[in-house]
Amino acid sequence: MAPSEFLVNYFPILLFVGIALGFGLLLVVSSLLLSWRRPDANKLAAYECGFDAFDDARSKFDVRFYLVAILFIIFDLEIAFLFPWAVSLGDIGLFGFWSMVSFLGILTVGFIYEWKKGALDWE
Repeated sequence: MAPSEFLVNYFPILLFVGIALGFGLLLVVSSLLLSWRRPDANKLAAYECGFDAFDDARSKFDVRFYLVAILFIIFDLEIAFLFPWAVSLGDIGLFGFWSMVSFLGILTVGFIYEWKKGALDWE
């Protein structure tokens, strides 16, 4: 294969990458040129974490933030296990059904335990 033939075969890919990079650069530059730059009290207020946005980075986090993050990961993984299980339910039969029911039962017990301990209560 000649070098020119090699480049002709990959030209559509290079063209696509060039257009994507150009479009991305155009969006970034246009947002910098057209955006409003008037910060007010609401934009500078604490967001989600409860701490000031421009404070010391070494301040302590409340344990509840970590508990909520762990609960999110647990239930996110539960959904990741439920989709393939639902697709293959006809193939895995009754054993697969009851194994998933026990898995969901264990997660439900853990969720109820967290709820009763007050990990989901926000003050």
